[in-house]
Parts: sequence; C-alpha cells; structure tokens
Amino acid sequence: MSHDIDAALAERGLSLPDAPAPAANYVPAVRTGDHLHVSGQISQGADGALITGKVGADLSVEDGARAAERCALAILAQARKALDGDLGRLRRVVKLVGFVNSAPDFEDQPKVINGASDLLVALLGERGRHARSAVSAGALPFGVAVEIEAVLEVG
Repeated sequence: MSHDIDAALAERGLSLPDAPAPAANYVPAVRTGDHLHVSGQISQGADGALITGKVGADLSVEDGARAAERCALAILAQARKALDGDLGRLRRVVKLVGFVNSAPDFEDQPKVINGASDLLVALLGERGRHARSAVSAGALPFGVAVEIEAVLEVG
C-alpha cells in the first residue's frame, strides 16, 4: 500500500517532504495502541518556506486549500517516519483538526481544510475518509496560514 500512496502522489506531481522537526517541547507523533496521534503540522511549501498570511485577507480560499494540502503531506511524512518508513501500515485517517489563520469576517474554514481532506481521499480512497473539525484562529505559530493535526489508525 505504501507503493500505492507513492504512485498516487507521483500522478499528482507531489512527493512527501522530510518529516518536519518539532518547533517546541513536544514530539511529532505518539502511538498508543493502534492509533497514531500526529501533532499539528504547519503549512510549508515544497521548498520548505512557510506559507503565511490570513485567509480571507492576504490569501484566497484556494491559496488556503493549497496550504492545507501541504499540511496533509507533512502529516503523511510524520506517519511514514513513525511507522519506520512503511505507510502500508496506515489503515485509515480517523480525524483531522484544522486551524485556519482567518481574517475576522472569514467563514469558509471548511473549504480551506478541504485541501487536506480531498488529498487524503485521493491518495487513500475510503481509508482517507475521516471525521473533521475546521476552526478559525486569530493567529497561528510563525504566522502560518494553516495548521492541521491528525489521528490515524495504524497496524
């Protein structure tokens, strides 16, 4: 299955980044039983540059969705690292919690987090369907546009 994910990524011209290092006193992922809890992953471009700004002011919904997609890639990178390189052990995405650095009157947080949700379903099929929250934030670390955490079922 790991090969399937790699093939699906390649079809979209994407690849997983190296798993980002934590920015503070926490670990990037914790496994408990058959669940892997992935800490919030912030929006970074393929070049490693942070994707910053407020959605609804500095960034469009589409820009925010692309930032959320990058968060999903970082989540998969953290899972790959936690699973010793074997994404074939990823059984399903259980839940995402997405935070959007939003302009005060912005109300389309779900459309932004769809960038992550749509990619995970495209890559994983039914295993990528998940419960989700999409929340407005007045600010996020380093001024990033999006941060997403995940709960994954693993084998």
